[in-house]
Amino acid sequence: MKVPRIRGVIRRRILVNYRVDPEVMARLVPAPFRPKLHRGMAIAGICLIRLEEIRPSFVPPALGFASENAAHRVAVTWGDPPDVHEGVFVPRRDSDSRLNQLVGGRLFPGEHHPARFEVEDDGGSIRVAMEARDGAVAVEVEADAAPALPRDSVFRSLAEASAFFERGSLGYSTTIDPERYDGLVLRPSHWRVDPLAVRRVRSTFFEDEARFPRGTAAFDHALIMRNVRHEWVAAPDLQGDAPLVTMPT
Repeated sequence: MKVPRIRGVIRRRILVNYRVDPEVMARLVPAPFRPKLHRGMAIAGICLIRLEEIRPSFVPPALGFASENAAHRVAVTWGDPPDVHEGVFVPRRDSDSRLNQLVGGRLFPGEHHPARFEVEDDGGSIRVAMEARDGAVAVEVEADAAPALPRDSVFRSLAEASAFFERGSLGYSTTIDPERYDGLVLRPSHWRVDPLAVRRVRSTFFEDEARFPRGTAAFDHALIMRNVRHEWVAAPDLQGDAPLVTMPT
């Protein structure tokens, strides 16, 4: 039986976003999901998030725990009109928390792989590096606070990007069972994202030309959230088909 509600604080959440050729992305996303397009491009990326005071809703904050986490994600839709849904498909979750690794997919949705994180954050400039212990994925981003999105972003404004990602609060993650996806809903106390000027970005997942042939995936922009109280709520499992192309597991 899964815990229905988890509370805590998002101390820092970075969304590193890529624009991807929709046909390529469609081959990587399993049914029943379909890439959600924005101005003709699929949108995927990595969520790098520090969580604090994490605990079941009936436990006081002082007994909560902290963790660094990463989730590879793709903006998707599923279902047929008039019941079309949208959210994110999460093929991979990583965490430095042994507890997350133990209870993820059991007491709470989302199976987590063990990973090492390095973080430098002075409130303006930030560097986050993650390397999965199984060697499947590695991510690094160095960035500074910025007034606006990059000029070449597929999103025309911060408000446009903010609205797009706010609608991705429902996520479905892969599990040991290739035909079952764990559902999880993020309920923040408020929604605000700020842009980052990225000096360096590296993702072994998006740089893998076996998955993304040259020119089919490009870094688009990065956003950051800070100091947001939130709840995670379990959503019903979803049944589907295994990916046609192997994702990092």
